[in-house]
Amino acid sequence: MTTVLAIDQGTSGTKAIVVDARGQVLGLAELPVRPTYLPGGGVEQNPRELLDSVLDAGRQAVARAGVRIDAVTLANQGETVLAWDPASGEPLSAAVVWQDRRSESICAELGEYGDRIAATTGLVLDPYFSAPKMAWLRRNVTEQGVVTTSDSWIIHHLTGEFVTDVATAGRSLVTRLDDGEWDRGLLELFGLGGERLPRIVACDEVVGHTSAFGGNVPVGGLVVDQQAALLAENCLSAGEAKCTFGTGAFLLANTGTSAVRSTARLAASVAWRVRGETSYCFDGQVYTAASAVRWIQDLGFIRGAADLDTVAAADAEGVLCVPALAGLAAPWWRPDAKASFSGLTLSTGAGHLVLAVLQGIAAQVAELGDLVAADLGQPLTRLRVDGGLTRSAVLMQSVADLTRIPIDVYPSQHATPMGAVALARAALDPSLSLADAVDPWEPSTTYEPRWSADRTADFRSRWKEAVATTLPGEGAR
Repeated sequence: MTTVLAIDQGTSGTKAIVVDARGQVLGLAELPVRPTYLPGGGVEQNPRELLDSVLDAGRQAVARAGVRIDAVTLANQGETVLAWDPASGEPLSAAVVWQDRRSESICAELGEYGDRIAATTGLVLDPYFSAPKMAWLRRNVTEQGVVTTSDSWIIHHLTGEFVTDVATAGRSLVTRLDDGEWDRGLLELFGLGGERLPRIVACDEVVGHTSAFGGNVPVGGLVVDQQAALLAENCLSAGEAKCTFGTGAFLLANTGTSAVRSTARLAASVAWRVRGETSYCFDGQVYTAASAVRWIQDLGFIRGAADLDTVAAADAEGVLCVPALAGLAAPWWRPDAKASFSGLTLSTGAGHLVLAVLQGIAAQVAELGDLVAADLGQPLTRLRVDGGLTRSAVLMQSVADLTRIPIDVYPSQHATPMGAVALARAALDPSLSLADAVDPWEPSTTYEPRWSADRTADFRSRWKEAVATTLPGEGAR
């Protein structure tokens, strides 16, 4: 009987759950970690706040569970980086969050190598990924210590080890998609050739032990957050897809055990490596989902996310929103895109604007669904969804209407840590198959499309025209 403490260290908060062998959550703790948004596209977090939230949330969850834990696992943000002293563990910089756009100039400098980078890594050259931000830190903040993704720093504090998992490393722009190892040539391109880098480990590996949460227990089953949710939602076969609605929205589709590249400008990544076999996925990003909701909350349109469905109008009456508050990802890959509202009149109210924001998020998800379908050579037949914004029926119905497929809602708010739990079980029990390590589930709600095909096509056409106006140099064409 294995009881696991799973910690999901995210952009807006840290969640810790204690889960028993039957998949029951015995203890839960959540602590907020609010990023700081800076002029010029900077997004930072206090590393100490991140680490304290991991330790405090984990200890609270264990105390509430009232049981002895057998293992600790961590799911992480993926592309958030910092510099730190490997001798003392002290941070030497702020944590630069995945949404940060200040490394745009570095990506522009390397533009001629974009095709080479994509062919090697499966990723598009963009500030979203970790290597440009690592290079930015080296140029602008410090040359001291090591510069890594945040998971390596947290795991070092828990275990003393210097590691990162293969899925997280694959989000860097400096690992090879085919074997998941660091690529020295690409590291040199980013000015990172002399860096001391963490050892890349499999997702079913025990990497060390920690006494931070009581006892001395193994730490393993490490994974990046979005791939963890893909696993928890049983997307174990090629063509199965999920979308997580958190700070951003992230659509991932399993592509099997072949390292195929996207022809539709999606990211191709390692999903996980278990039992010596690597599974892959395509993924697309909507940079602002819950962060867009927080923005309209700060403007006073709603008091909180719980108000979305009560404030949103029944019809947007022609108002469109492109919520590109941190730029646009696939298929545009335009960090310089800006958010916009259009179609406003004197009769436009807060409800129309709120609905337009939700429809703008859903429209980006629909675009990603089309890209995945193009790469897979077949349309998606269903989409599994998780995350806090799945509580908004208006948003979920908009996703169903604009994708024109059923939307199955994961029955708990813990998909990411539950995926990490499955990997921890696999790490502790080598006889356990990955499928057996994942808990079965049924959707809590399924949203069926209500709009006609013509209405969907009309909306998406008008919305894409609105997108063009947000892209510098595009609107005047």
